[in-house]
Amino acid sequence: MVAGTTLPAAAARRAGPGASCPPDQPDCSVWDDEPGNPGGPGGGGGDDDGDDGGGGGGGVCRWEGRTVPCYDDLKGWFNSGDGCYYELAEPQEEAPEGQHWYTRTCNGDGIGNITVVLREPPPGFGAPPNPEELARRALATITLHPAPLAVAPRKANGPGLVGLPVWMWSEQDPKYFGPIPAHAEDRDVIVRITAEVDQIVWDMGNGDQVSCPDAGTAYEATNKDLAGRTSPDCGYDKGYQRADTYDITATTHWKVTWSGGGQSGVIRVTRNSGIVRIRINELQVVTR
Repeated sequence: MVAGTTLPAAAARRAGPGASCPPDQPDCSVWDDEPGNPGGPGGGGGDDDGDDGGGGGGGVCRWEGRTVPCYDDLKGWFNSGDGCYYELAEPQEEAPEGQHWYTRTCNGDGIGNITVVLREPPPGFGAPPNPEELARRALATITLHPAPLAVAPRKANGPGLVGLPVWMWSEQDPKYFGPIPAHAEDRDVIVRITAEVDQIVWDMGNGDQVSCPDAGTAYEATNKDLAGRTSPDCGYDKGYQRADTYDITATTHWKVTWSGGGQSGVIRVTRNSGIVRIRINELQVVTR
């Protein structure tokens, strides 16, 4: 087994409808008789904004092109009108009737070094946690691997032949296919997620793709009855139509379901494998 990994530099980011790579998520894995080349990062499209601010966190707030937590355990609630956080001052000094003292923390300020008096709470004050944001926070705590690749024919067994079926499979392991549970909580809201692979799309290197619902079945070279037969669940049945060398890759599609806070949803994440190279020859017939 040969495995190569690359780690994305950015932390978990807000994205929709898919999700970009959470921290420490590998994006390349190859399992075969010879090393493969690293694949590119997986993950769906979406915003490419870093997450600033402290702990806590309710909805999704933006300031000067950045995504920031709408709630911070130390600073309070974010006001998108002025880019500052507000929290009720403790203790409360005497204030005009109907008004309260708030501690305001702005960009570059220390914690609570400015106090202001307001008749009404600032916009966004007291907002409840955002369940989808908690789901993405839970997703950032787990690792979603690409499926390691194996094919037959392969180097150890010699080249394949034009027109013969190709078998594809992966190691059946929860870390490659799930289910992987996780959860995140903020105040009184708990969101639970479960990540599972719902398909692997194999790129055969010649423009054809094969979609498989699971890990597939391993080809046993010692079982002579399998020679020339098609895979029962994950194979390139028609085989290659001309002799050449082909680079096979695959994309693992993770489905992350979440629920909590009275809401539910699905986050889609992809992981790209490395490359497995396969050689296909023509059958040579000698006549006299």
